[in-house]
Amino acid sequence: MKILYAIQGTGNGHASRALEIVPYLQKRAEVDILISGYQCELQFPFDIKYKLNGLSFIFGKKGGIDLWETLRKSKFNRLWKEIKTVPVQEYDLIINDFEPVTAWACKLRNVPIISLSHQNAVADENAPKYGSFKFEKLILKYYAPAKNKFGFHFKTYSSATFLPIIRKEIRYKNTINKGHYTVYLPAYGDKKLIKILSRFKTVKWQVFSKHTNQFQLHNNITIHPINGKEFIKSIASSSGVLCGAGFETPAEALYLKKKLMVIPMKNQYEQQCNALALKEMGVPVLKKLNKKQIPKIDKWLKSTSIIDVNYPDVTEDILDAITLPYYNDTLIPEITTV
Repeated sequence: MKILYAIQGTGNGHASRALEIVPYLQKRAEVDILISGYQCELQFPFDIKYKLNGLSFIFGKKGGIDLWETLRKSKFNRLWKEIKTVPVQEYDLIINDFEPVTAWACKLRNVPIISLSHQNAVADENAPKYGSFKFEKLILKYYAPAKNKFGFHFKTYSSATFLPIIRKEIRYKNTINKGHYTVYLPAYGDKKLIKILSRFKTVKWQVFSKHTNQFQLHNNITIHPINGKEFIKSIASSSGVLCGAGFETPAEALYLKKKLMVIPMKNQYEQQCNALALKEMGVPVLKKLNKKQIPKIDKWLKSTSIIDVNYPDVTEDILDAITLPYYNDTLIPEITTV
């Protein structure tokens, strides 16, 4: 069996999941890897056969996606050419993690595809939803379309939703508490972060930034370029984690039993929905990072509350369940969440 595993390259979350999923698939089939987008810093231990421009979202510095920069860098003629030329017909199955090029190519050519992403769980009718009708809902539906959809979320909201896949570097990491707080808020500029975090003069902050390529020291705040190993080391030895309301980083912080606070990105529907789910679990949520939020941050710093979660390692069981029907050339049955 020949599988193409397609990854969305905006941010590092999809790539982190691939680090766990791809080795399992390689035990069962011949697997090629495709990534589209250009906002991923993680290094892969396997070859990437196809690197495409795709359609990426660009992080701004004021708490949200930079829509103008996203549109400016979007090359729609190139995207259409990639959709028409990517060789999905050469594969028995496409497994797609919210990747638009292969999703649309499969839709146009009627090639078998399984969509396996956090976005599918966010779109599930039983998952928490932010607001009423939103343009972003259409993005979730049409950005990477597929008929057979399964998702990951902080909790299981339906039989098609699974608990987070925790990468081994996190799952088997020894944790300690060295007293610092790890910060990952890529939608905010370093100056903004320093301005707010410096108000807490006795707190040590380790900030990981997309906006710098060198280490910086600002009194009690250290600014680090994105580095996967250093980031894991920082989280595992932290008192808590202050981050965006994405999926992988909050899930990993919860798994490591670290105190967590999240700030969803502006104009990012998925993160707003994630924030609602986390808030239901007891995680404190800030609307934005500004002076008005300082009392809430101070309260969080003084808190000792840890959210208890159980995220077992069932990656192999999930992949067996969703791919086995294709070995027999049958339709996917309904799956009961493990």
